[in-house]
Amino acid sequence: MNGLNRRQVVQGMGAAALSPILAHHASGLAQQGDIVIGAAQPVTGVFAFAGTQMHYGMNDYVAWRNEKGGVQGRKLRYVMEDSGFKVDQGVAIFKKIMASDKPNFFYCDGTPLVKAITRDAVDSKHVMTSSTSLAAAVADAVNTPQNFVPGPTYSRLHEVLMEHVNKTWKGAEKPRIAYVYTEAEFGIDGIPAAKARAAKLGLPIVAEVITKPGGVGVDVSTEVAKLRRARPNIVVFQGYINSPMPEFARQMKEAAMDVEIYGTAWGLDKPAFDGLAAVGENLTGVSPYATGDEDVPMIREIRAYLNKARPGTAHISPFYISAWFSGMVFAEIADRCLKDKKALTLDNMKAAMESIKGWDTGGLIGLPVDLSAHETQIGRVIRYNPAKKAMEPAGEWIKA
Repeated sequence: MNGLNRRQVVQGMGAAALSPILAHHASGLAQQGDIVIGAAQPVTGVFAFAGTQMHYGMNDYVAWRNEKGGVQGRKLRYVMEDSGFKVDQGVAIFKKIMASDKPNFFYCDGTPLVKAITRDAVDSKHVMTSSTSLAAAVADAVNTPQNFVPGPTYSRLHEVLMEHVNKTWKGAEKPRIAYVYTEAEFGIDGIPAAKARAAKLGLPIVAEVITKPGGVGVDVSTEVAKLRRARPNIVVFQGYINSPMPEFARQMKEAAMDVEIYGTAWGLDKPAFDGLAAVGENLTGVSPYATGDEDVPMIREIRAYLNKARPGTAHISPFYISAWFSGMVFAEIADRCLKDKKALTLDNMKAAMESIKGWDTGGLIGLPVDLSAHETQIGRVIRYNPAKKAMEPAGEWIKA
């Protein structure tokens, strides 16, 4: 996003007087009755490009909601520290904010931190959690009862993708599909569900290529040779945010392979679609959110807020939208408890979250949302438009 850059975010954290929210935290003057959202955000380190957007998304939702009166007349208060995407640092931040601010909600930087703090969060009896993680392991009402994922799990995303391909493929024969994914959890998660749904629909998976987490300059020639022998029509990438997808695309073009490239969730952000566009490939994939749809009421609200807070912002990252959506769910949980005159205990908040059915998110998710399973189960395919240099809707909303 344009506007504040990562360095300015970090400097702002160091100079709390520049931020009313952080200054409030630094002063220790908690407002009576605030609904507190703590967070460990990776605004520095390997995932800083995502963490900065996650921070903005939660911060901006809190400010936007407070401008509209908060929740049942109570203000939201956001307390964030930088985790650097390090689990030990994130755990220390969680414990610090739990002791100093007794948050009602806590936003983690990813799957490992959610897992690491689950026991303490449950034992506290007063905090619910979320993160950008869409891992099935943290959408588990038994093992991570305090947590929800802000969208469909990776399994559901791949089921949506298989359903979309089955409905829209124009060829005389079923498309031949190859999967390329990392050996990390982010890559592996969702692949079994994809294969099961493909088998159910009669879609042939003709190759699976597993790589180490990619980086610039990774040699993928051996993997591309395997794909060329399999002759897929579609290659689906999972577990990459950019590299080595463009290198795969470049080498597949050089090998005269005519394929469509698909991704999911975080692999559809600007680094990925710009990187693929640079080698002449238009990325397609499954998004949990109304990406590229400016007519959606909640996207209009986000755009209006950004125009005021950070004029000139063009691209709205899915990481930003995801954190904004988690903020919406936190507020909805609190609102339901307070309307029913129930304390913000974990048991009450979990019950309130699981009661969310048929919820209108202002179109941020295009079908009524059911969070009873700690995930939304809804997605839509989007595709890169080279004329607009942006992703736009390319299919109907599907519930897995």
